[in-house]
Amino acid sequence: MTVTPLQTSINRICAMVTMIMVATFMQTTLALAKVEIDVTKGNVEPLPIAIPLFLGESQLGRDIAGVVEADLRRSGLFAPIDRAAFIENISDSNAQPNFPSWTAIKAQALVTGRVVSEGGGRFRTEFRLWDTYGSEEMEAQQYSTDPNNWRRVAHIIADSIYKALTGESGYFDTRIVYVAETGPKNKRIKRLAIMDQDGFNNRFLTDGRDLVLTPRFSPSRQEVTYMSFAGDRPRVYLLQIETGQREVVGNFPNMTFSPRFSPDGQRVIMSLQQDGNANIYTMDLRSRNTTRLTGTTAIDTSPSYSPDGRRIVFESDRGGRQQLYVMGADGGNQQRISFGTGSYSTPVWSPRGDLIAFTKRSGGQFLIGVMRPDGKQERILTEGYHNEGPTWAPNGRTLMFFRETPGGNGGPKLYSIDLTGRNEQPISTKAFASDPAWSPLLD
Repeated sequence: MTVTPLQTSINRICAMVTMIMVATFMQTTLALAKVEIDVTKGNVEPLPIAIPLFLGESQLGRDIAGVVEADLRRSGLFAPIDRAAFIENISDSNAQPNFPSWTAIKAQALVTGRVVSEGGGRFRTEFRLWDTYGSEEMEAQQYSTDPNNWRRVAHIIADSIYKALTGESGYFDTRIVYVAETGPKNKRIKRLAIMDQDGFNNRFLTDGRDLVLTPRFSPSRQEVTYMSFAGDRPRVYLLQIETGQREVVGNFPNMTFSPRFSPDGQRVIMSLQQDGNANIYTMDLRSRNTTRLTGTTAIDTSPSYSPDGRRIVFESDRGGRQQLYVMGADGGNQQRISFGTGSYSTPVWSPRGDLIAFTKRSGGQFLIGVMRPDGKQERILTEGYHNEGPTWAPNGRTLMFFRETPGGNGGPKLYSIDLTGRNEQPISTKAFASDPAWSPLLD
């Protein structure tokens, strides 16, 4: 089989994202030859890709192509080529392009598309993905929807391109729920807010009258669980994002912390404080029955399920300082997994099941890192004045977290970082932002 430059780059990207996590090679649906590279040094160049403006409805075509380009660039795996360098002017998005015009500018992949009005206030977006050196089409899709959904259409197209060129699911058609913070540093108003993963389409979910903390997405519904101090009483709530309907998970007599859904969305796991210590409980959302999983005199909190629901990672100071522990879903076989210097907190299991992300405090710095579920191969991705609260993209390749800036005018801001630790990106929000939680891919 002849291996084109695009195929070689695809294999390099596939090898990079996999070897960082498990030091093995990924089998892609493209059945391409493998290329071994030293990814520990990050020596993989982003894949050059050309994305001309989509034809048809001029403004929508321009906007959609712009979002697709921004999504792919932000992933760190693609390098969109400046349109000023284009030689061929695409006039028919369905026609085979003049491939030498694109290989001449080093474009290894090309995206062509158009936006067509269907009448009745709807439009259709079509796109094709081309291997320029292989001179063949790799992917072709079309989507019909309301013009107000144009950003989501762009994210879906970016996901399709990402999957075709890496063999893995993308993460662009997702949302982030977070805590929006406004006002003086010593008297912050904290509201639940939601936005697209790139920071657009922001809206508030609560009005700010009650303090809110630790929102978390359901893995199966457009629903979040969070903690609120409504009426100065801490409670765990469920909130339906689209309808705004809210309900109390349970009226517990004491403080509850860190609620999070089980992988099937049928239970909420949380920490409940009693008599100066805190233990971990689960609640069945149908019966509202609770089950206690830990029973120590320490503070056990921040539980997170493995994606198969069989294990739970949590933090505990039972050994004198905060460390990470793993136990069975029934609370059995509790084992410590973190043994590095410093203290560990806010663990969250990767959707792939192979890594646990965490916050680590060491040497006066707050670090975001990952380790295997057995505690081995700990790796720090970023560090700073105050980094905290990692959350995984649904494909398990990117994390989002918040970073507090010092000083009287400082506040938390959101950032994303990939598993190389080299592609850190700020996420724009209108207000200060903390406690992000990534949604699953939208339906």
